[in-house]
This record gives sequence, C-alpha cells and structure tokens, in this order.
Amino acid sequence: MRKHGVRHLTLFVVLTALCTCIQLTPRPPNVEFTSLITFLTGAVLGVSFGAGLGSLVMFVNGFLSPSGFAGLLLPFQMLGMALVGVGGGLYGRSRSGSYDSGSHFETAVLGASLTLSFDVLTNLGWAVPLMLAGQPVFLAVVSVLVTGAVPSLVHVVSNTAFFGAAFVPATNAVQKLLGGGQIWKKDSSHM
Repeated sequence: MRKHGVRHLTLFVVLTALCTCIQLTPRPPNVEFTSLITFLTGAVLGVSFGAGLGSLVMFVNGFLSPSGFAGLLLPFQMLGMALVGVGGGLYGRSRSGSYDSGSHFETAVLGASLTLSFDVLTNLGWAVPLMLAGQPVFLAVVSVLVTGAVPSLVHVVSNTAFFGAAFVPATNAVQKLLGGGQIWKKDSSHM
C-alpha cells in the first residue's frame, strides 16, 4: 500500500485543477489531455486517485462545460474517465521500473483502448434519452454509435499520439516533482 503525503495530495489537487481548466477551455472537438493526465495520476498515485481525478473532473465539467449541462450523460462520462484512471493505476502497478521504446507503444495502445472504451460508454449514454423517448434499444444504440464514429476516431487517434509520446516523459517529470526520481528509467542496452 502506498503512503500519500502532502506532496501527493498537492499534486492530486493541482492535476485536478489543471484538467478542469483544460476541459473548460475552448479546444478542437474531441482533442483533450484529461485522459492522459487521469491515466498518469493513476499510474503515479494509484488506482483510487486516478479514478477520483477522472470522475471529479467529469463531474465539474458536466455542470460548467461551454457545451452546456451534461444531463443524463454525466454518470457515463464520470464512469468512463474513472476507468481511464483505474487503467493508469493498474498499469503503474504492473511496471518493473524500466522502459524502452516498446513502452511508448504500450502506452499508445492503452491510450487507444481506454479512449475507445470511454467513447463507447459515453455514446451509450447518448442512447438513454432516445430509449426514454420510445426508440427501440437496438436502434438507439446503433444510431448513436454510427453518429459518434467520426468524433470517436478523432478522439482515439489524438489520445493514441498523446499517450505514446507524452506519458513516459510526463511521468518522469512528476516523479522528480515528488522527489522520488524517475520510476521509468531508460534501458541503456537499447541505446
């Protein structure tokens, strides 16, 4: 079990504020850094912190987003981003403390998979109002998945790039801030 001191809690608060600000700032549709930061939080601070950050940021975003109130979509967004944090926490637990060029590929694949899971879950959230309005379940689900395919593609591609390129160096920077040095060390045998 990890002990969390003042630095860890401060980091959690700062990253939560950063993600909230990023979510509320105008940006290209379906391009975001919240997933990466949520995953990183889980990997560095643990499953509960990652899940907590993800769900808290989505909760605040659900009420303050420039796109308007999330409504019935809110619990789906919160659950989806909490799963990203859990994924980061599990990934952090599984690592032996070294990385090579394959780790960038690994996190890129995880980023794509978790983003796709988030998108499918939130798209299913969009189906709920259609079902409540009387549309058959199958038609509601198929229509939101088809409608959400292109935005989801943009989301998955951008997060794949962000996770693959930025997770390892960002984790090293966070570990240095926490005073623990790097947890992901370059494997010198591959240089």
